[in-house]
Amino acid sequence: DACGVGFVAHIRGEKSRSLVEQGLELLKRLAHRAASGSDRESGDSAGILLQLPHRFFKREGLKLGLEVPSRRCYAVGQVFLPRDPHARRRCETLLEDATAKEGQRVLGWRDVPIAPEHLGQTARAGLPVLRQIYIGRRRVVPSAFERKLFVIRKLAENQIRAEGADPEGLFHVVSLSSETII
Repeated sequence: DACGVGFVAHIRGEKSRSLVEQGLELLKRLAHRAASGSDRESGDSAGILLQLPHRFFKREGLKLGLEVPSRRCYAVGQVFLPRDPHARRRCETLLEDATAKEGQRVLGWRDVPIAPEHLGQTARAGLPVLRQIYIGRRRVVPSAFERKLFVIRKLAENQIRAEGADPEGLFHVVSLSSETII
């Protein structure tokens, strides 16, 4: 029941680029799963779960003019959004509204750089817009913040579905956490 799952970690929890490289190598070696699309160039969108790289997101946030707080005082959401600009903006607004409803603060958005030329035809045809939302923690302890983030995600998903704001069906919060990212 764990076919296609791999795990790489440092026994003492130390972070390193080497671990990320090993994780990517592990993904390559899982190709035997036959998890490819009809064009044989499109995979199954497998990814890796990482500890949130604070220095990276701090640096990227500063480039965008965001005030990025200290580690665990903010979260990053990896979000798939509709290609249509109006539908995308509506989905972003509903996610922002859910954040405010839960008493948290949107710090800003970051466009994720992508290289579609490396995707298969099927994957390229269904490619959503990839953005990351930064959410600042307000008035809750870190463990309660993680629960708030889960509620934010569910509120937004339910509202988007109820309004029909994503006719393409591309909206998806891949991850939303102050501790990890996919």
